[in-house]
Amino acid sequence: MSTMTAAVVRDFGADLDVTEYPTPEPGPGQALVKLIATGVCHTDLHAKDGDWPIKPSPPFVPGHEGVGIVEKLGEGVTSLEVGQTVGNAWLWSACGNCEHCRTGWETLCEQQTNGGYSTDGSFGEYMLVDARFAAPIPEGSDPHEIAPVLCAGVTVYKALKQTEVRPGQWVAISGIGGLGHIAVQYAVAMGMRVIAIDIADDKLNLASQHGAEITLNAKGADPANEIQEKIGGAHGVLVTAVHPSAFGQAIGMARRGGTIVFNGLPPGEFPAPIFDIVLKGLTIRGSIVGTRQDMEEALDFYARGLIHPTYSKRPLDDINAILDEMHHGKIDGRVVIDYAEQ
Repeated sequence: MSTMTAAVVRDFGADLDVTEYPTPEPGPGQALVKLIATGVCHTDLHAKDGDWPIKPSPPFVPGHEGVGIVEKLGEGVTSLEVGQTVGNAWLWSACGNCEHCRTGWETLCEQQTNGGYSTDGSFGEYMLVDARFAAPIPEGSDPHEIAPVLCAGVTVYKALKQTEVRPGQWVAISGIGGLGHIAVQYAVAMGMRVIAIDIADDKLNLASQHGAEITLNAKGADPANEIQEKIGGAHGVLVTAVHPSAFGQAIGMARRGGTIVFNGLPPGEFPAPIFDIVLKGLTIRGSIVGTRQDMEEALDFYARGLIHPTYSKRPLDDINAILDEMHHGKIDGRVVIDYAEQ
């Protein structure tokens, strides 16, 4: 049996084990991909720590922002070619037959498989993809720069659509991390006016560089009053933050009739004042990643030069240090694992 180097979760809460791991073989409908790069997502940290109610089963390989070259095709694959550049995604596969899949909401499929969670992902030299769900990477793309689009990008792109904010209207983006800094760019490219909220000035400076018109530091103060005073409230609010307090604050940021979309997934609950929600006619919805069509659109924004994720390259051996820095909010933009450094 051939092996590869991979970062493996063996026990929740423990460091990942960077070790030799069996190289997978593609089954029917699958392809084997040799990795060039993979983004590191906050979800990988939650997976490692077993934070969520539905937990993965160790041992497993996290990662769902992988970009690489197809090396081998499984039986029956006609949609991919050897030598093609593709990516994996959180939505690794869905059943295609349930009500959700039939109505264009495959992200809600109860039989879905999730990359780097319920199936091994991209924190290794090789990965498997489902040929139906692998994302074709546009020709000429920088594999390291485009990697974060495969989760962070498509997730915020879909969420911004879910806010129903129109060009010229205001969207408040709470949390300018791996997702939020890309959300600012998509929002600007979609014609929205952007307010960025975070608790770190360096991240707010990054938001300004990407086109945010107003930046607010929420450390020690609820920014809702300032947003109401400046613009009368935001038409839409997108919460990518990972602190529960940001979710309650979103209600105060919205103007009457506004829509609040949650992307961040911290453990715990948030305060939801019923009176304010009813009186202001607010809509609150969750948004989880995006469909294959959302992915194609999100990647096209990159291909047209409208978004450029901020990223830094690191080797796979640094994975535990990277996750620790992520836990402490010390990462600007996205860290991307470079397999050329292995």
